[in-house]
Amino acid sequence: MTGKIRHYFAGGNTAKGFHHFFDSNLASLNRLWILKGGPGTGKSTLMKQIGHMWLEKGYDVEWIHCSADPDSLDGVIIPSLKVGLVDGTAPHIVEPTAPGAKEEYVNLGEAWERRILVQHLEEVKQYNRKIDECYKEAYSSFAEALLIHDEWEDIYIGNLDRKAANQLSQSYIDDLFGKVSLNKKAEVKHRFLGAATFKGAVDYVPNLTYGLTKRYFIKGRPGTGKSTFLKKVAKKAENEGLDVEIYHCGFDPESLDMVIVRELGFAIFDSTAPHEYFPERDGDEIIDTYDKMIRKGTDEEHELIIQEIRKRYTDKMKEGTASLKRAKYLHDELESIYIQAMNFEQVEKIQQSIHEQICEIAQTQ
Repeated sequence: MTGKIRHYFAGGNTAKGFHHFFDSNLASLNRLWILKGGPGTGKSTLMKQIGHMWLEKGYDVEWIHCSADPDSLDGVIIPSLKVGLVDGTAPHIVEPTAPGAKEEYVNLGEAWERRILVQHLEEVKQYNRKIDECYKEAYSSFAEALLIHDEWEDIYIGNLDRKAANQLSQSYIDDLFGKVSLNKKAEVKHRFLGAATFKGAVDYVPNLTYGLTKRYFIKGRPGTGKSTFLKKVAKKAENEGLDVEIYHCGFDPESLDMVIVRELGFAIFDSTAPHEYFPERDGDEIIDTYDKMIRKGTDEEHELIIQEIRKRYTDKMKEGTASLKRAKYLHDELESIYIQAMNFEQVEKIQQSIHEQICEIAQTQ
């Protein structure tokens, strides 16, 4: 029986620069291979191939997608074996906690034909400089978009019934948790359900919520307390010893987009653009924060200014995405140089060695 893949991001291109939660997702592992090497050295392909080998053996696997290119991987984890592989190059630097005992560096750059790379030295420098500039431009655009989004939020915050907001969140927390309390320390994972990519916003909500008996779709405007609501749910789960997956906003990592408590079979998430979904199966329920918390007529009263803010916000987000597209194009050009210099037979030997070591770990379980 083939295992299942769970998809998510551990890093993101946000309004506050590149932000990641790799440490949170790697902390519980007993063995971790940290892959080094430039673009085109086959890090993502190696991780995918090892992941598929263990999927075919019936193991569930976690796919940590790359926010620069969601078709590539930043990491792969086999939870039941407590092993994983991760891209350890910038910007997602992974600091080892027990080098040699837990973490092992694997330098795919050892498979380079350096004489070929030397011929392209200046070209490589120029590509790296231009790519860095593109990301700076993207982060600047997203930062401006966040300031505009704050204007949008202020309209609704000024018309928010805080007592109703607290009552709503407490009512759902009481229903979700009842009197459940486990005598253990909660395992807390911080992640992103989606990311700003060169393709635009990409998310994995359907995959992450698959198989859960209850899904709560929070609907509402900016500033209606969705993130605050989710933070309260996450804190309650942790306090009661329940393992919790906390999914941060790929635009503003200080905000939350989703909380999953698999031990209780539920997910509760911000179901507004760019990750807007609607109920489609038994157990799905909408929570309308605008209807329950915001003064009636707020949308109509501020219609024109909201339209103007929405346009400015959308334009800035498009600017950021365009910068990410340019970075992806340049990265592909840079990769083509490195691919020419790679000895992939050597990479395959490295992959086989890692696979054999994982097999030894599996045999001891």
